[in-house]
Amino acid sequence: MNAPLLNGQVAVIGAGTMGIGIAQVAAAAGHPVRLFDIAPAAAQRAIDELARRLRQRVDGGKADANATEALLARLERADSLEQLADCTLVIEAVAENLAIKQSLFRDLEAVCSPTALFASNTSSLSITAIAGALQHPQRMAGLHFFNPAPLMKLVEIVSGLETGAETLAALQALAQRWGKQSVVCRSTPGFIVNRVARPFYAETLRALEERVADAATLDAVLRDAGGFAMGPLQLTDLIGQDVNYAVTDSVYRAFYQDPRFTPSLVQQELVAAGHLGRKSGRGFYRYDAQRPAAEMIAFAPPAQAAPPQRVTLHGDWSSLADLAELLIENAGAIKQPGQTSPYLTIDDVTLMLTNGKTASQLADERGTPVVLFDLCADYAHASAIAISCAAQNGAQHNANAIRLLQSLGKQVIQLPDYPGLLTMRTLAMLANEALDVVNKGVAGAEDTDLAMLRGVNYPRGPLAWGAALGWRHILTTLENLQRYYGEARYRPMPLLRRYASPASFPGAKR
Repeated sequence: MNAPLLNGQVAVIGAGTMGIGIAQVAAAAGHPVRLFDIAPAAAQRAIDELARRLRQRVDGGKADANATEALLARLERADSLEQLADCTLVIEAVAENLAIKQSLFRDLEAVCSPTALFASNTSSLSITAIAGALQHPQRMAGLHFFNPAPLMKLVEIVSGLETGAETLAALQALAQRWGKQSVVCRSTPGFIVNRVARPFYAETLRALEERVADAATLDAVLRDAGGFAMGPLQLTDLIGQDVNYAVTDSVYRAFYQDPRFTPSLVQQELVAAGHLGRKSGRGFYRYDAQRPAAEMIAFAPPAQAAPPQRVTLHGDWSSLADLAELLIENAGAIKQPGQTSPYLTIDDVTLMLTNGKTASQLADERGTPVVLFDLCADYAHASAIAISCAAQNGAQHNANAIRLLQSLGKQVIQLPDYPGLLTMRTLAMLANEALDVVNKGVAGAEDTDLAMLRGVNYPRGPLAWGAALGWRHILTTLENLQRYYGEARYRPMPLLRRYASPASFPGAKR
């Protein structure tokens, strides 16, 4: 089955952004491609617009003229499904409507060869349900590309209940030939990426709802401190608030209203108002004539110079080794090794990585002034770091902590005393969801991390990041958040409890 598929005629149904993008990928790999849309004029317009953009790249010296013309010569419009009869692969990229997709594949099954493979680019609908309309559902799988399809490297290959092993193997080989990295998963709501990614948006949306900070400051915490390529609110503006909200709502309903996927009322209001992000000129940010010259991020002002302070690192800093090295090199910190969780002291002030409790709670427990700092993917290269300070602290206590962090070359974002701050609670939720994907056999750990690295450009895979930080800290953070809010949203998954248990993994980092 592989040889005809690797070299054969490909059909793409749906001439929207994703459809023409997938057609471009297939044509660039050497396949003759037929693009079909229920409106023939739409298919022709898509091909013409692609030709215009690609030739513009040639004119700008960014693409080869011969290769571009060869690609375009392999693209043609189909005016009926019957013209797809000789295709070895048909990829559907039409509206996210189950009935429409089922009807389409029923029609295709009556037209195409029994050996032709069918694939859906759906991002949210069940492959099992779509294939249920076929007499031979083993030929059907999901082939979920990410936008823009020609640039994004990841493809999720999704197995329905009846999908054949040969179908999966053939699509994996095809994805490799097309220059894509593929991950294989079972057909469950959101597959890997759109399921695991929900907390990335949800925790920042919650912080915005709770008036922790404005959009620009919250985005800066995840981007400039946390290490993500874009802040969640920036990214939803780029994706489209309507699109992002619809995916969240779809996953929420598909999981029978599980609270960990609850949509945001703030985002719902934006959609209702038509503030959809870049495409409408306004979302969490403005993109019209009224856009501010620069979004103001609430960085702490530079601290005044002060006499050198005694900085001591206590406990086991192996999980925060890059931060420890910065403190030793730039602040003259000395180590006092131990088996406790890492913390540092500046005279009488305790600085700790947030663990889901507030700084004020920890100040009560420890009997010292406490400043909490947030997680970074890479403390050495992060341009900023977020903190929160206990209500019991004096102004000088907070100033001492800010001065120390600024001496490391970091901008300091001081948030209110918010439990788990932002990057830490986001990672805890991402890792928790990724572990549930693995535990329930939706995908393997390696594919799950790869999907998040390549599909949404995370700085680290959530499973690798959670393991490096220590599963015990992830578990503690979620348990503390669950106690604070009293919500099942933050419940730890069974596999997280196993990984955090010394009895289950005596040699593992906890």
